[in-house]
Amino acid sequence: MNKPKNKRQDLITELIMTRKVSTQEELTRLVRESGFKATQATISRDIKELGIIKQTQQDGTVAYSITDKIINSAPERVLSVLSNSLTGISVAMTILVIKTLPGMAQAAAFALDSLDHPEIVGTIAGDDTIFVATRGESQAQALAKDIKETAGFADKT
Repeated sequence: MNKPKNKRQDLITELIMTRKVSTQEELTRLVRESGFKATQATISRDIKELGIIKQTQQDGTVAYSITDKIINSAPERVLSVLSNSLTGISVAMTILVIKTLPGMAQAAAFALDSLDHPEIVGTIAGDDTIFVATRGESQAQALAKDIKETAGFADKT
């Protein structure tokens, strides 16, 4: 199946945000497993176009990372991770509890952090849950509404 370039690049962005991908070969394999036709040369061009870089991780390994360039030039790609992974939002006083699909909380928290929303004091992400600290109860309610609207999430909570 031949899928459009922008869909492939969206997938690459999501893969790098949600997994530790260390080589072009690994990324090419993951893209192919998702139903895209892609060669290593194609993936190499996508990496360059998207501004993806290799960085040393906290555990000392090297893996691909998303740079500010991609966040600033394609916020819809970053936000698509949030909208595609969000399953629920609850407000507990000044804390938002955001539920995601399994394995997607860290990528969704990254997307939230990239919004630079003034009411977000900080985020903590596990596997499928994000805690978002806000400045107050009314700010938490407003932020929950903003996130739902930004992510295109129907009110399920």
